[in-house]
Amino acid sequence: MNIPSLAKHVAAWAAVGLALGAVFFAYLQPALLVDLANRVWSCF
Repeated sequence: MNIPSLAKHVAAWAAVGLALGAVFFAYLQPALLVDLANRVWSCF
């Protein structure tokens, strides 16, 4: 594996970890989840 390829893999895994962390912290705010559920439900 060369250095640019390794850097891309590290950056990709960092982005995945950041996205998972954001989702985890979003679940800690119940009002956000209720608002999101209401918005999804209003589409139907």
